Amino acid sequence: MKFSDLDNITVFEYTSPCDEAVQFDESIKNVEEIMNMRGVRHMPVLRGSEIVGIISQRDMLLVSKYAEGVHLTAEDVMSEDPYIVDKGTPLSEVAYEMSRNKIGSAVVQDQYGRLLGIFTTTDALNALVEVLRGEITPDTIIREEKSISA
Repeated sequence: MKFSDLDNITVFEYTSPCDEAVQFDESIKNVEEIMNMRGVRHMPVLRGSEIVGIISQRDMLLVSKYAEGVHLTAEDVMSEDPYIVDKGTPLSEVAYEMSRNKIGSAVVQDQYGRLLGIFTTTDALNALVEVLRGEITPDTIIREEKSISA
């Protein structure tokens, strides 16, 4: 397989679905409970339906260490301007930008700006493993493209 064939793989194919996000004014205590209950390390933050930030597990650890007892909201803790990509963005482009800029996750949205999921460094490693093992071939890519467009 040629590496140019990998440009046909979209980030959405390896994105972890995200069926929950929090509003910007949600208490950080509730955010922490949601993240722990769901077992997730990244939580998108919305203002209405617009994606305005992301909270990572690392953010939560810092809050619990340095701001215990302080009433904080998601907006107080979130990283603003998260890396947001459309579901059709090539996986190679997203992985490169995440690596180059040391970004831990990308928020994946549809063409209408609706949240679809989170693409993390673990998702990127899973994709790499499949490539290295030969589990992704040009034929696989073509079959998947046909099933997505159908």
